[in-house]
Amino acid sequence: MDTNQRVLHEIEHGKQISSNAESVWNWSSPAGKVRAERRGNYFIDIAKINKNDIVLEIGCGTGLFTEMVFKKTGAKLTATDISNELLNQARLKAPQVNFIIDDAMKMNFPSTSFDVVYGSSILHHLEMDITLKEIFRVLKTDGRMIFAEPNMINPQIFIQKNIPFIKKLLGDSPDETAIIRWEFVKLMKAVGFKKIQVFPYDFLHPITPKPLIQIVNAIGKTIEKIPIFKEIAGSVIIYGEK
Repeated sequence: MDTNQRVLHEIEHGKQISSNAESVWNWSSPAGKVRAERRGNYFIDIAKINKNDIVLEIGCGTGLFTEMVFKKTGAKLTATDISNELLNQARLKAPQVNFIIDDAMKMNFPSTSFDVVYGSSILHHLEMDITLKEIFRVLKTDGRMIFAEPNMINPQIFIQKNIPFIKKLLGDSPDETAIIRWEFVKLMKAVGFKKIQVFPYDFLHPITPKPLIQIVNAIGKTIEKIPIFKEIAGSVIIYGEK
């Protein structure tokens, strides 16, 4: 697909969902908030983000993870998105952060600018090989990238990403897909990343009733340790170094 067309689709999608984006993305429910907290902690802990790091978040959306990472680390953080409507919301959450409209497939940053590049559920909206090359370019030597993305092996996500009317019904943008982790490892290796980890996690569904969150979360974390069964988790964590 033409990358300019993809960008236009994402800009329009941002306008369409801006009034209820976190609900569309399943972060606003009680279980969604637990999932978000775990995801944000993964970003910080696995990539070892600290106050001395110069950090870039791509596809920051409403700033949910921007705010979380900034408050917990104090890192020098720049956050980008293609949607001005979403960025306006993000600025209210974390006014100390530098927010910029930018295309992750053609970033307006010099090479070797950042210690860490991260993002939540953004790579699957983009031309992934082009975006990985851009991430690699803007990272410093030994810089770290970490992302969380939907897992195509999960049955619900497979249906959602591949049946057009369900895709539209659930608020997806027209071009987005999901990650098959072993294929993504190949893409990362081809770009030049090292110390690569891509692993499935997250069996806590966002519609889980509040009284059941603790037990469902505990069962899910157990399943994450079981070969074969863990492969159908809802998300994957992606980590690599330059």
